[in-house]
Amino acid sequence: MYSQVEHPAGGYKKLFETVEELSSPVTAHVTGRIPAWLKGSLLRCGPGLFEVGAEPFYHLFDGQALLHKFDFKEGHVTYHRRFVRTDAYVRAMIEKRIVITEFGTYAYPDPCKNIFSRFFSYFKGVEVTDNALVNVYPVGEDYYACTETNFITRINPETLETIKQVDLCKYVSVNGATAHPHVENDGTVYNIGNCFGKKFSLAYNIIRIPPLQADKEDPINKSEVVVQFPCSDRFKPSYVHSFGLTPNYIVFVETPVKINLFKFLSSWSLWGANYMDCFESNETMGVWVHVAEKKKGRLLNIKYRTSAFNLFHHINTYEDNGFLIVDLCTWKGFEFVYNYLYLANLRANWDEVKRQAEKAPQPEARRYVLPLNVDKADTGKNLVTLPYTTATATLRSDETIWLEPEVIFSGPRHAFEFPQINYKKYGGKPYTYSYGLGLNHFVPDRLCKLNVQTRETWVWQEPDSYPSEPIFVSHPDALEEDDGVVLSIVISPGAGPKPAYLLILNAKDMSEVARAEVETNIPVTFHGLFKRA
Repeated sequence: MYSQVEHPAGGYKKLFETVEELSSPVTAHVTGRIPAWLKGSLLRCGPGLFEVGAEPFYHLFDGQALLHKFDFKEGHVTYHRRFVRTDAYVRAMIEKRIVITEFGTYAYPDPCKNIFSRFFSYFKGVEVTDNALVNVYPVGEDYYACTETNFITRINPETLETIKQVDLCKYVSVNGATAHPHVENDGTVYNIGNCFGKKFSLAYNIIRIPPLQADKEDPINKSEVVVQFPCSDRFKPSYVHSFGLTPNYIVFVETPVKINLFKFLSSWSLWGANYMDCFESNETMGVWVHVAEKKKGRLLNIKYRTSAFNLFHHINTYEDNGFLIVDLCTWKGFEFVYNYLYLANLRANWDEVKRQAEKAPQPEARRYVLPLNVDKADTGKNLVTLPYTTATATLRSDETIWLEPEVIFSGPRHAFEFPQINYKKYGGKPYTYSYGLGLNHFVPDRLCKLNVQTRETWVWQEPDSYPSEPIFVSHPDALEEDDGVVLSIVISPGAGPKPAYLLILNAKDMSEVARAEVETNIPVTFHGLFKRA
């Protein structure tokens, strides 16, 4: 399962190179055979412009959003890509410089303006980026590209044109929302964002956007807050990237990576800070896990605690006999993993990439088990009675429940990340398989399938090939959980005549079914979805 492959040629650097958009879709060269049932399009988001003129972006999450699409029709495949026309992108193109501060890059005021107008522009308040480079998701009949701020951008999934920017703050009380909403089979969307709660202290709101109704009104107009989770620190919310959802419960994992809002609001306008400068770690809190009843919108008054980790992606969450099983891709410790994702780090030579990764928090896929029924008489005991897990939950005398995980995947500096499951049928329910992107010292160099029950793994890997998040697409008549294919965009800068391709694997054994090669480099993509035709 681990990658013994080294990358001295540094081909992974091509993931972080600027590319041009395409004026129209190009035909991909198919080898193997595209399954006849595979009809629709793979939509993905990532950075595609890594500098504006002479000004570079510094962090992995700063490059301007590029939307990619592989279309499948009758065994043929086309590839298209366009930049998302966000404010950040459009203004950068007009002014030929970075105009809006990104995650790790500060936008300097226009040098042509005189000192007075520059001084006043500092006090106009924070201009929050709308650079929608992280994910794409459906709301009603529409599709939105998003980042983690309050702005989402509606796009046309056929032409990849940008339709309009939407400010979630106008509809619901959140300062931002994650790029990992849960979309239920009826079209209901759940997401989480931090907000100012009672008495100006911070909290986290779970928002619900209903499915499209008969009146055809935009569902975003009907967004509502269903429950509010408290914050462990009145003035410093934790960074939140995803959350867990089951038919009856919402699970929010609060980590020690904190956003210092005072820094955010003050240093922003005066000292030329960016988002990354506003993160800090709480070295003593560990991790708090909060649970709410989904239908009643009621918090469970149970204090789950465990030792410190960073968390970006939930694998899946489900209920079993009075317990919640919460499977996570964790990074051990309280130091922020994003500190290691500056482009200079990622573009370094292989020995330097490895040296840096050795200092970083170490990845581990873990299963936590949360008991829902707690009796004070059980103080000091492990409350987990499920036969299939070694995870424990011990009730302490201070009425907190201390969680110890079961490790479901671990390898030194090898991550199982960007997890995907057969979400439509098994999201929030007991499941067996997860697909992940294998990171080798932060370099994506393999695709993995993990049986979360037996720990069995299957791997796809080729030399000098750098895949992206694997997207599972179920066979329309599937009877089994893993009956389908896995799609991933792979770049292979040194390997063959064509620099990139879409890879199609058999989801059962991770063997290659087909690939669709294109004549152009494709930079890193983070997340996306398969939209059936």
